[in-house]
Amino acid sequence: MKALQYVTVGAEPEVREIPTPEPGPGEVLLKVTAAGVCHSDDFVMSMPLEMFGFDLPLTLGHEGAGTVAAVGEGVRGLELGTSAVVYGPWGCGTCWFCAQGMENYCSRAGELRIFPPGLGAPGAIAEYLIVDSPRHLVPIGDLDPVQTVPLTDAGLTPYHAIKRSLGKLRPGSWAVVIGSGGLGHVAIQLLRQLSSARVVALDVNDEKLEFAKSVGAHEAVLSNAQAPDNVRKITGAAGASLVLDFVGYQPTIDIAMGVAGIDSDVTIVGVGDGKSAARVGFGVSPYEAAVTSPYWGARSELIELIDLAHEGAFDIAVERFDLDNAPEAYRRLAANTLRGRAVIVP
Repeated sequence: MKALQYVTVGAEPEVREIPTPEPGPGEVLLKVTAAGVCHSDDFVMSMPLEMFGFDLPLTLGHEGAGTVAAVGEGVRGLELGTSAVVYGPWGCGTCWFCAQGMENYCSRAGELRIFPPGLGAPGAIAEYLIVDSPRHLVPIGDLDPVQTVPLTDAGLTPYHAIKRSLGKLRPGSWAVVIGSGGLGHVAIQLLRQLSSARVVALDVNDEKLEFAKSVGAHEAVLSNAQAPDNVRKITGAAGASLVLDFVGYQPTIDIAMGVAGIDSDVTIVGVGDGKSAARVGFGVSPYEAAVTSPYWGARSELIELIDLAHEGAFDIAVERFDLDNAPEAYRRLAANTLRGRAVIVP
């Protein structure tokens, strides 16, 4: 089968022919129908050799959708041909966090070397994908897998971040979304669906700001050195009740802290360069402002997102690439010229 693999540290990923896998006991073989492209992949591929912790070659893709092609011994209750998306942050299934459905925070994943597909385990940008357990599949029925696959990360991550802050998004409050790309444009739609807060979107050019407004942002502001003052002109002295930074570099983190209000949540979702940080302390950050950095979301939250998708809650912007052109999707991702999410369709 064909697969997009990261073969050499520092080099572009390559489309290669590799053996088609067979499911072992408890596993599921998916025929891939769609796979998303994410900045997390770019972050992994930018790691220097001394920091790289995965075996190569690595098949990329942690957003996956497909149909059940075969099941391993012991798998019950899963029909062949079922269309499903993959819950990506695999865990041990037995620790306290996994028991709550929060495998994204599995306390034993590092110890047991359990990796998500595409981020250590073979990923979804291939013709077939092995899923380690049927519990990591969420059926999607008649939903379009290409439109739906971004929900597994670009939807799940902001959904988890927003849900934990819904109590602060009262009528009259403001939410700020920094970065309106793959995750940010879904976050804007989620904020409009789930809360009565007004939404300010920040991005780097007018085209991206118009895109943010087209998916529901009430206001749009250029992300530059004047952004904190310009956002404050909109929100007033109270500032934002929730700030979601989908970029994660020092300039955007500084903007996030600059627009946050008293008793606000500042959630840094973007991985940035892995070195940037928020300054927090008395007289430095707003009183009782909480700064967090989440990772993905719970299995139950992905199920909730798929239910929302069945209700027509989303208009996910995708650009399609076939598998042979998958490297170009990563070039476009690095150049920041994608509109929404790039999706590979084998």
